[in-house]
Amino acid sequence: MEREQYEIMRRAEDRHWWYRGMARVTDGLLRARVGESESREVLDAGCGTGANLELLAPYGRVTGLDFSEDALEHCRARGAERLVRASVTELPFESASFDLVLSCDVLSEVGAPDDVRGLAEFARVLRPGGKLLLRLPAYAWLGGGRHDRAVLTRHRYGKAELRAKLGAAGFEVEVLSHVNALLFPLAACVRGLERVLPDREARAETSLPAGPVNALFSALLGAEAPLVRGAGLPFGLTLISLATKRGDAGS
Repeated sequence: MEREQYEIMRRAEDRHWWYRGMARVTDGLLRARVGESESREVLDAGCGTGANLELLAPYGRVTGLDFSEDALEHCRARGAERLVRASVTELPFESASFDLVLSCDVLSEVGAPDDVRGLAEFARVLRPGGKLLLRLPAYAWLGGGRHDRAVLTRHRYGKAELRAKLGAAGFEVEVLSHVNALLFPLAACVRGLERVLPDREARAETSLPAGPVNALFSALLGAEAPLVRGAGLPFGLTLISLATKRGDAGS
């Protein structure tokens, strides 16, 4: 992403409803399926401006990795120290170095076929039995809008595609669910209008709504957390997956 987009992300991610709601969903899944630990080695692969580094702190010793030096500067401003500049397709770590890898909306920027290389690298650096938590944008037919262009989303995923790619990389899928279902109809309408209205400048959807609206949207998204870690949601703007590395994978 451009430097300006990282500035926008850093200002938004502590208050904007989408970031706050997704944090509740992610933390709920980790608490239910992984649990806190002081000794676990954790990698945030594509840490952006650093909000998830703080979210991951209860789950182990966290290392943040991002290809952008601009992003890492924001992480340092948050006080993060364990930071590495590199690509998710060429992780500069020894095999079996981590117990948990989190990667949010990163493979979608890499796109096929490099997303397969990224998954292979996640499997390589995880220990057998280690966990991978992925969050990715859903539905190819929603692609190409102003937001996707602004944040350089090259690929949106379907459940069957993601499950197949995780399996091929050596993972057993524990959870695979859509999320952000309650606001899906509104977002789908917006994407549809973008296709028929005159093209406008690419812009990330990170403007902060009025306080009550922001709080309502945050609550609605956060309320999906128990559904995601339970039976799952059949539709939504995002896919979230928790998978376990098989003992014979990624060595």
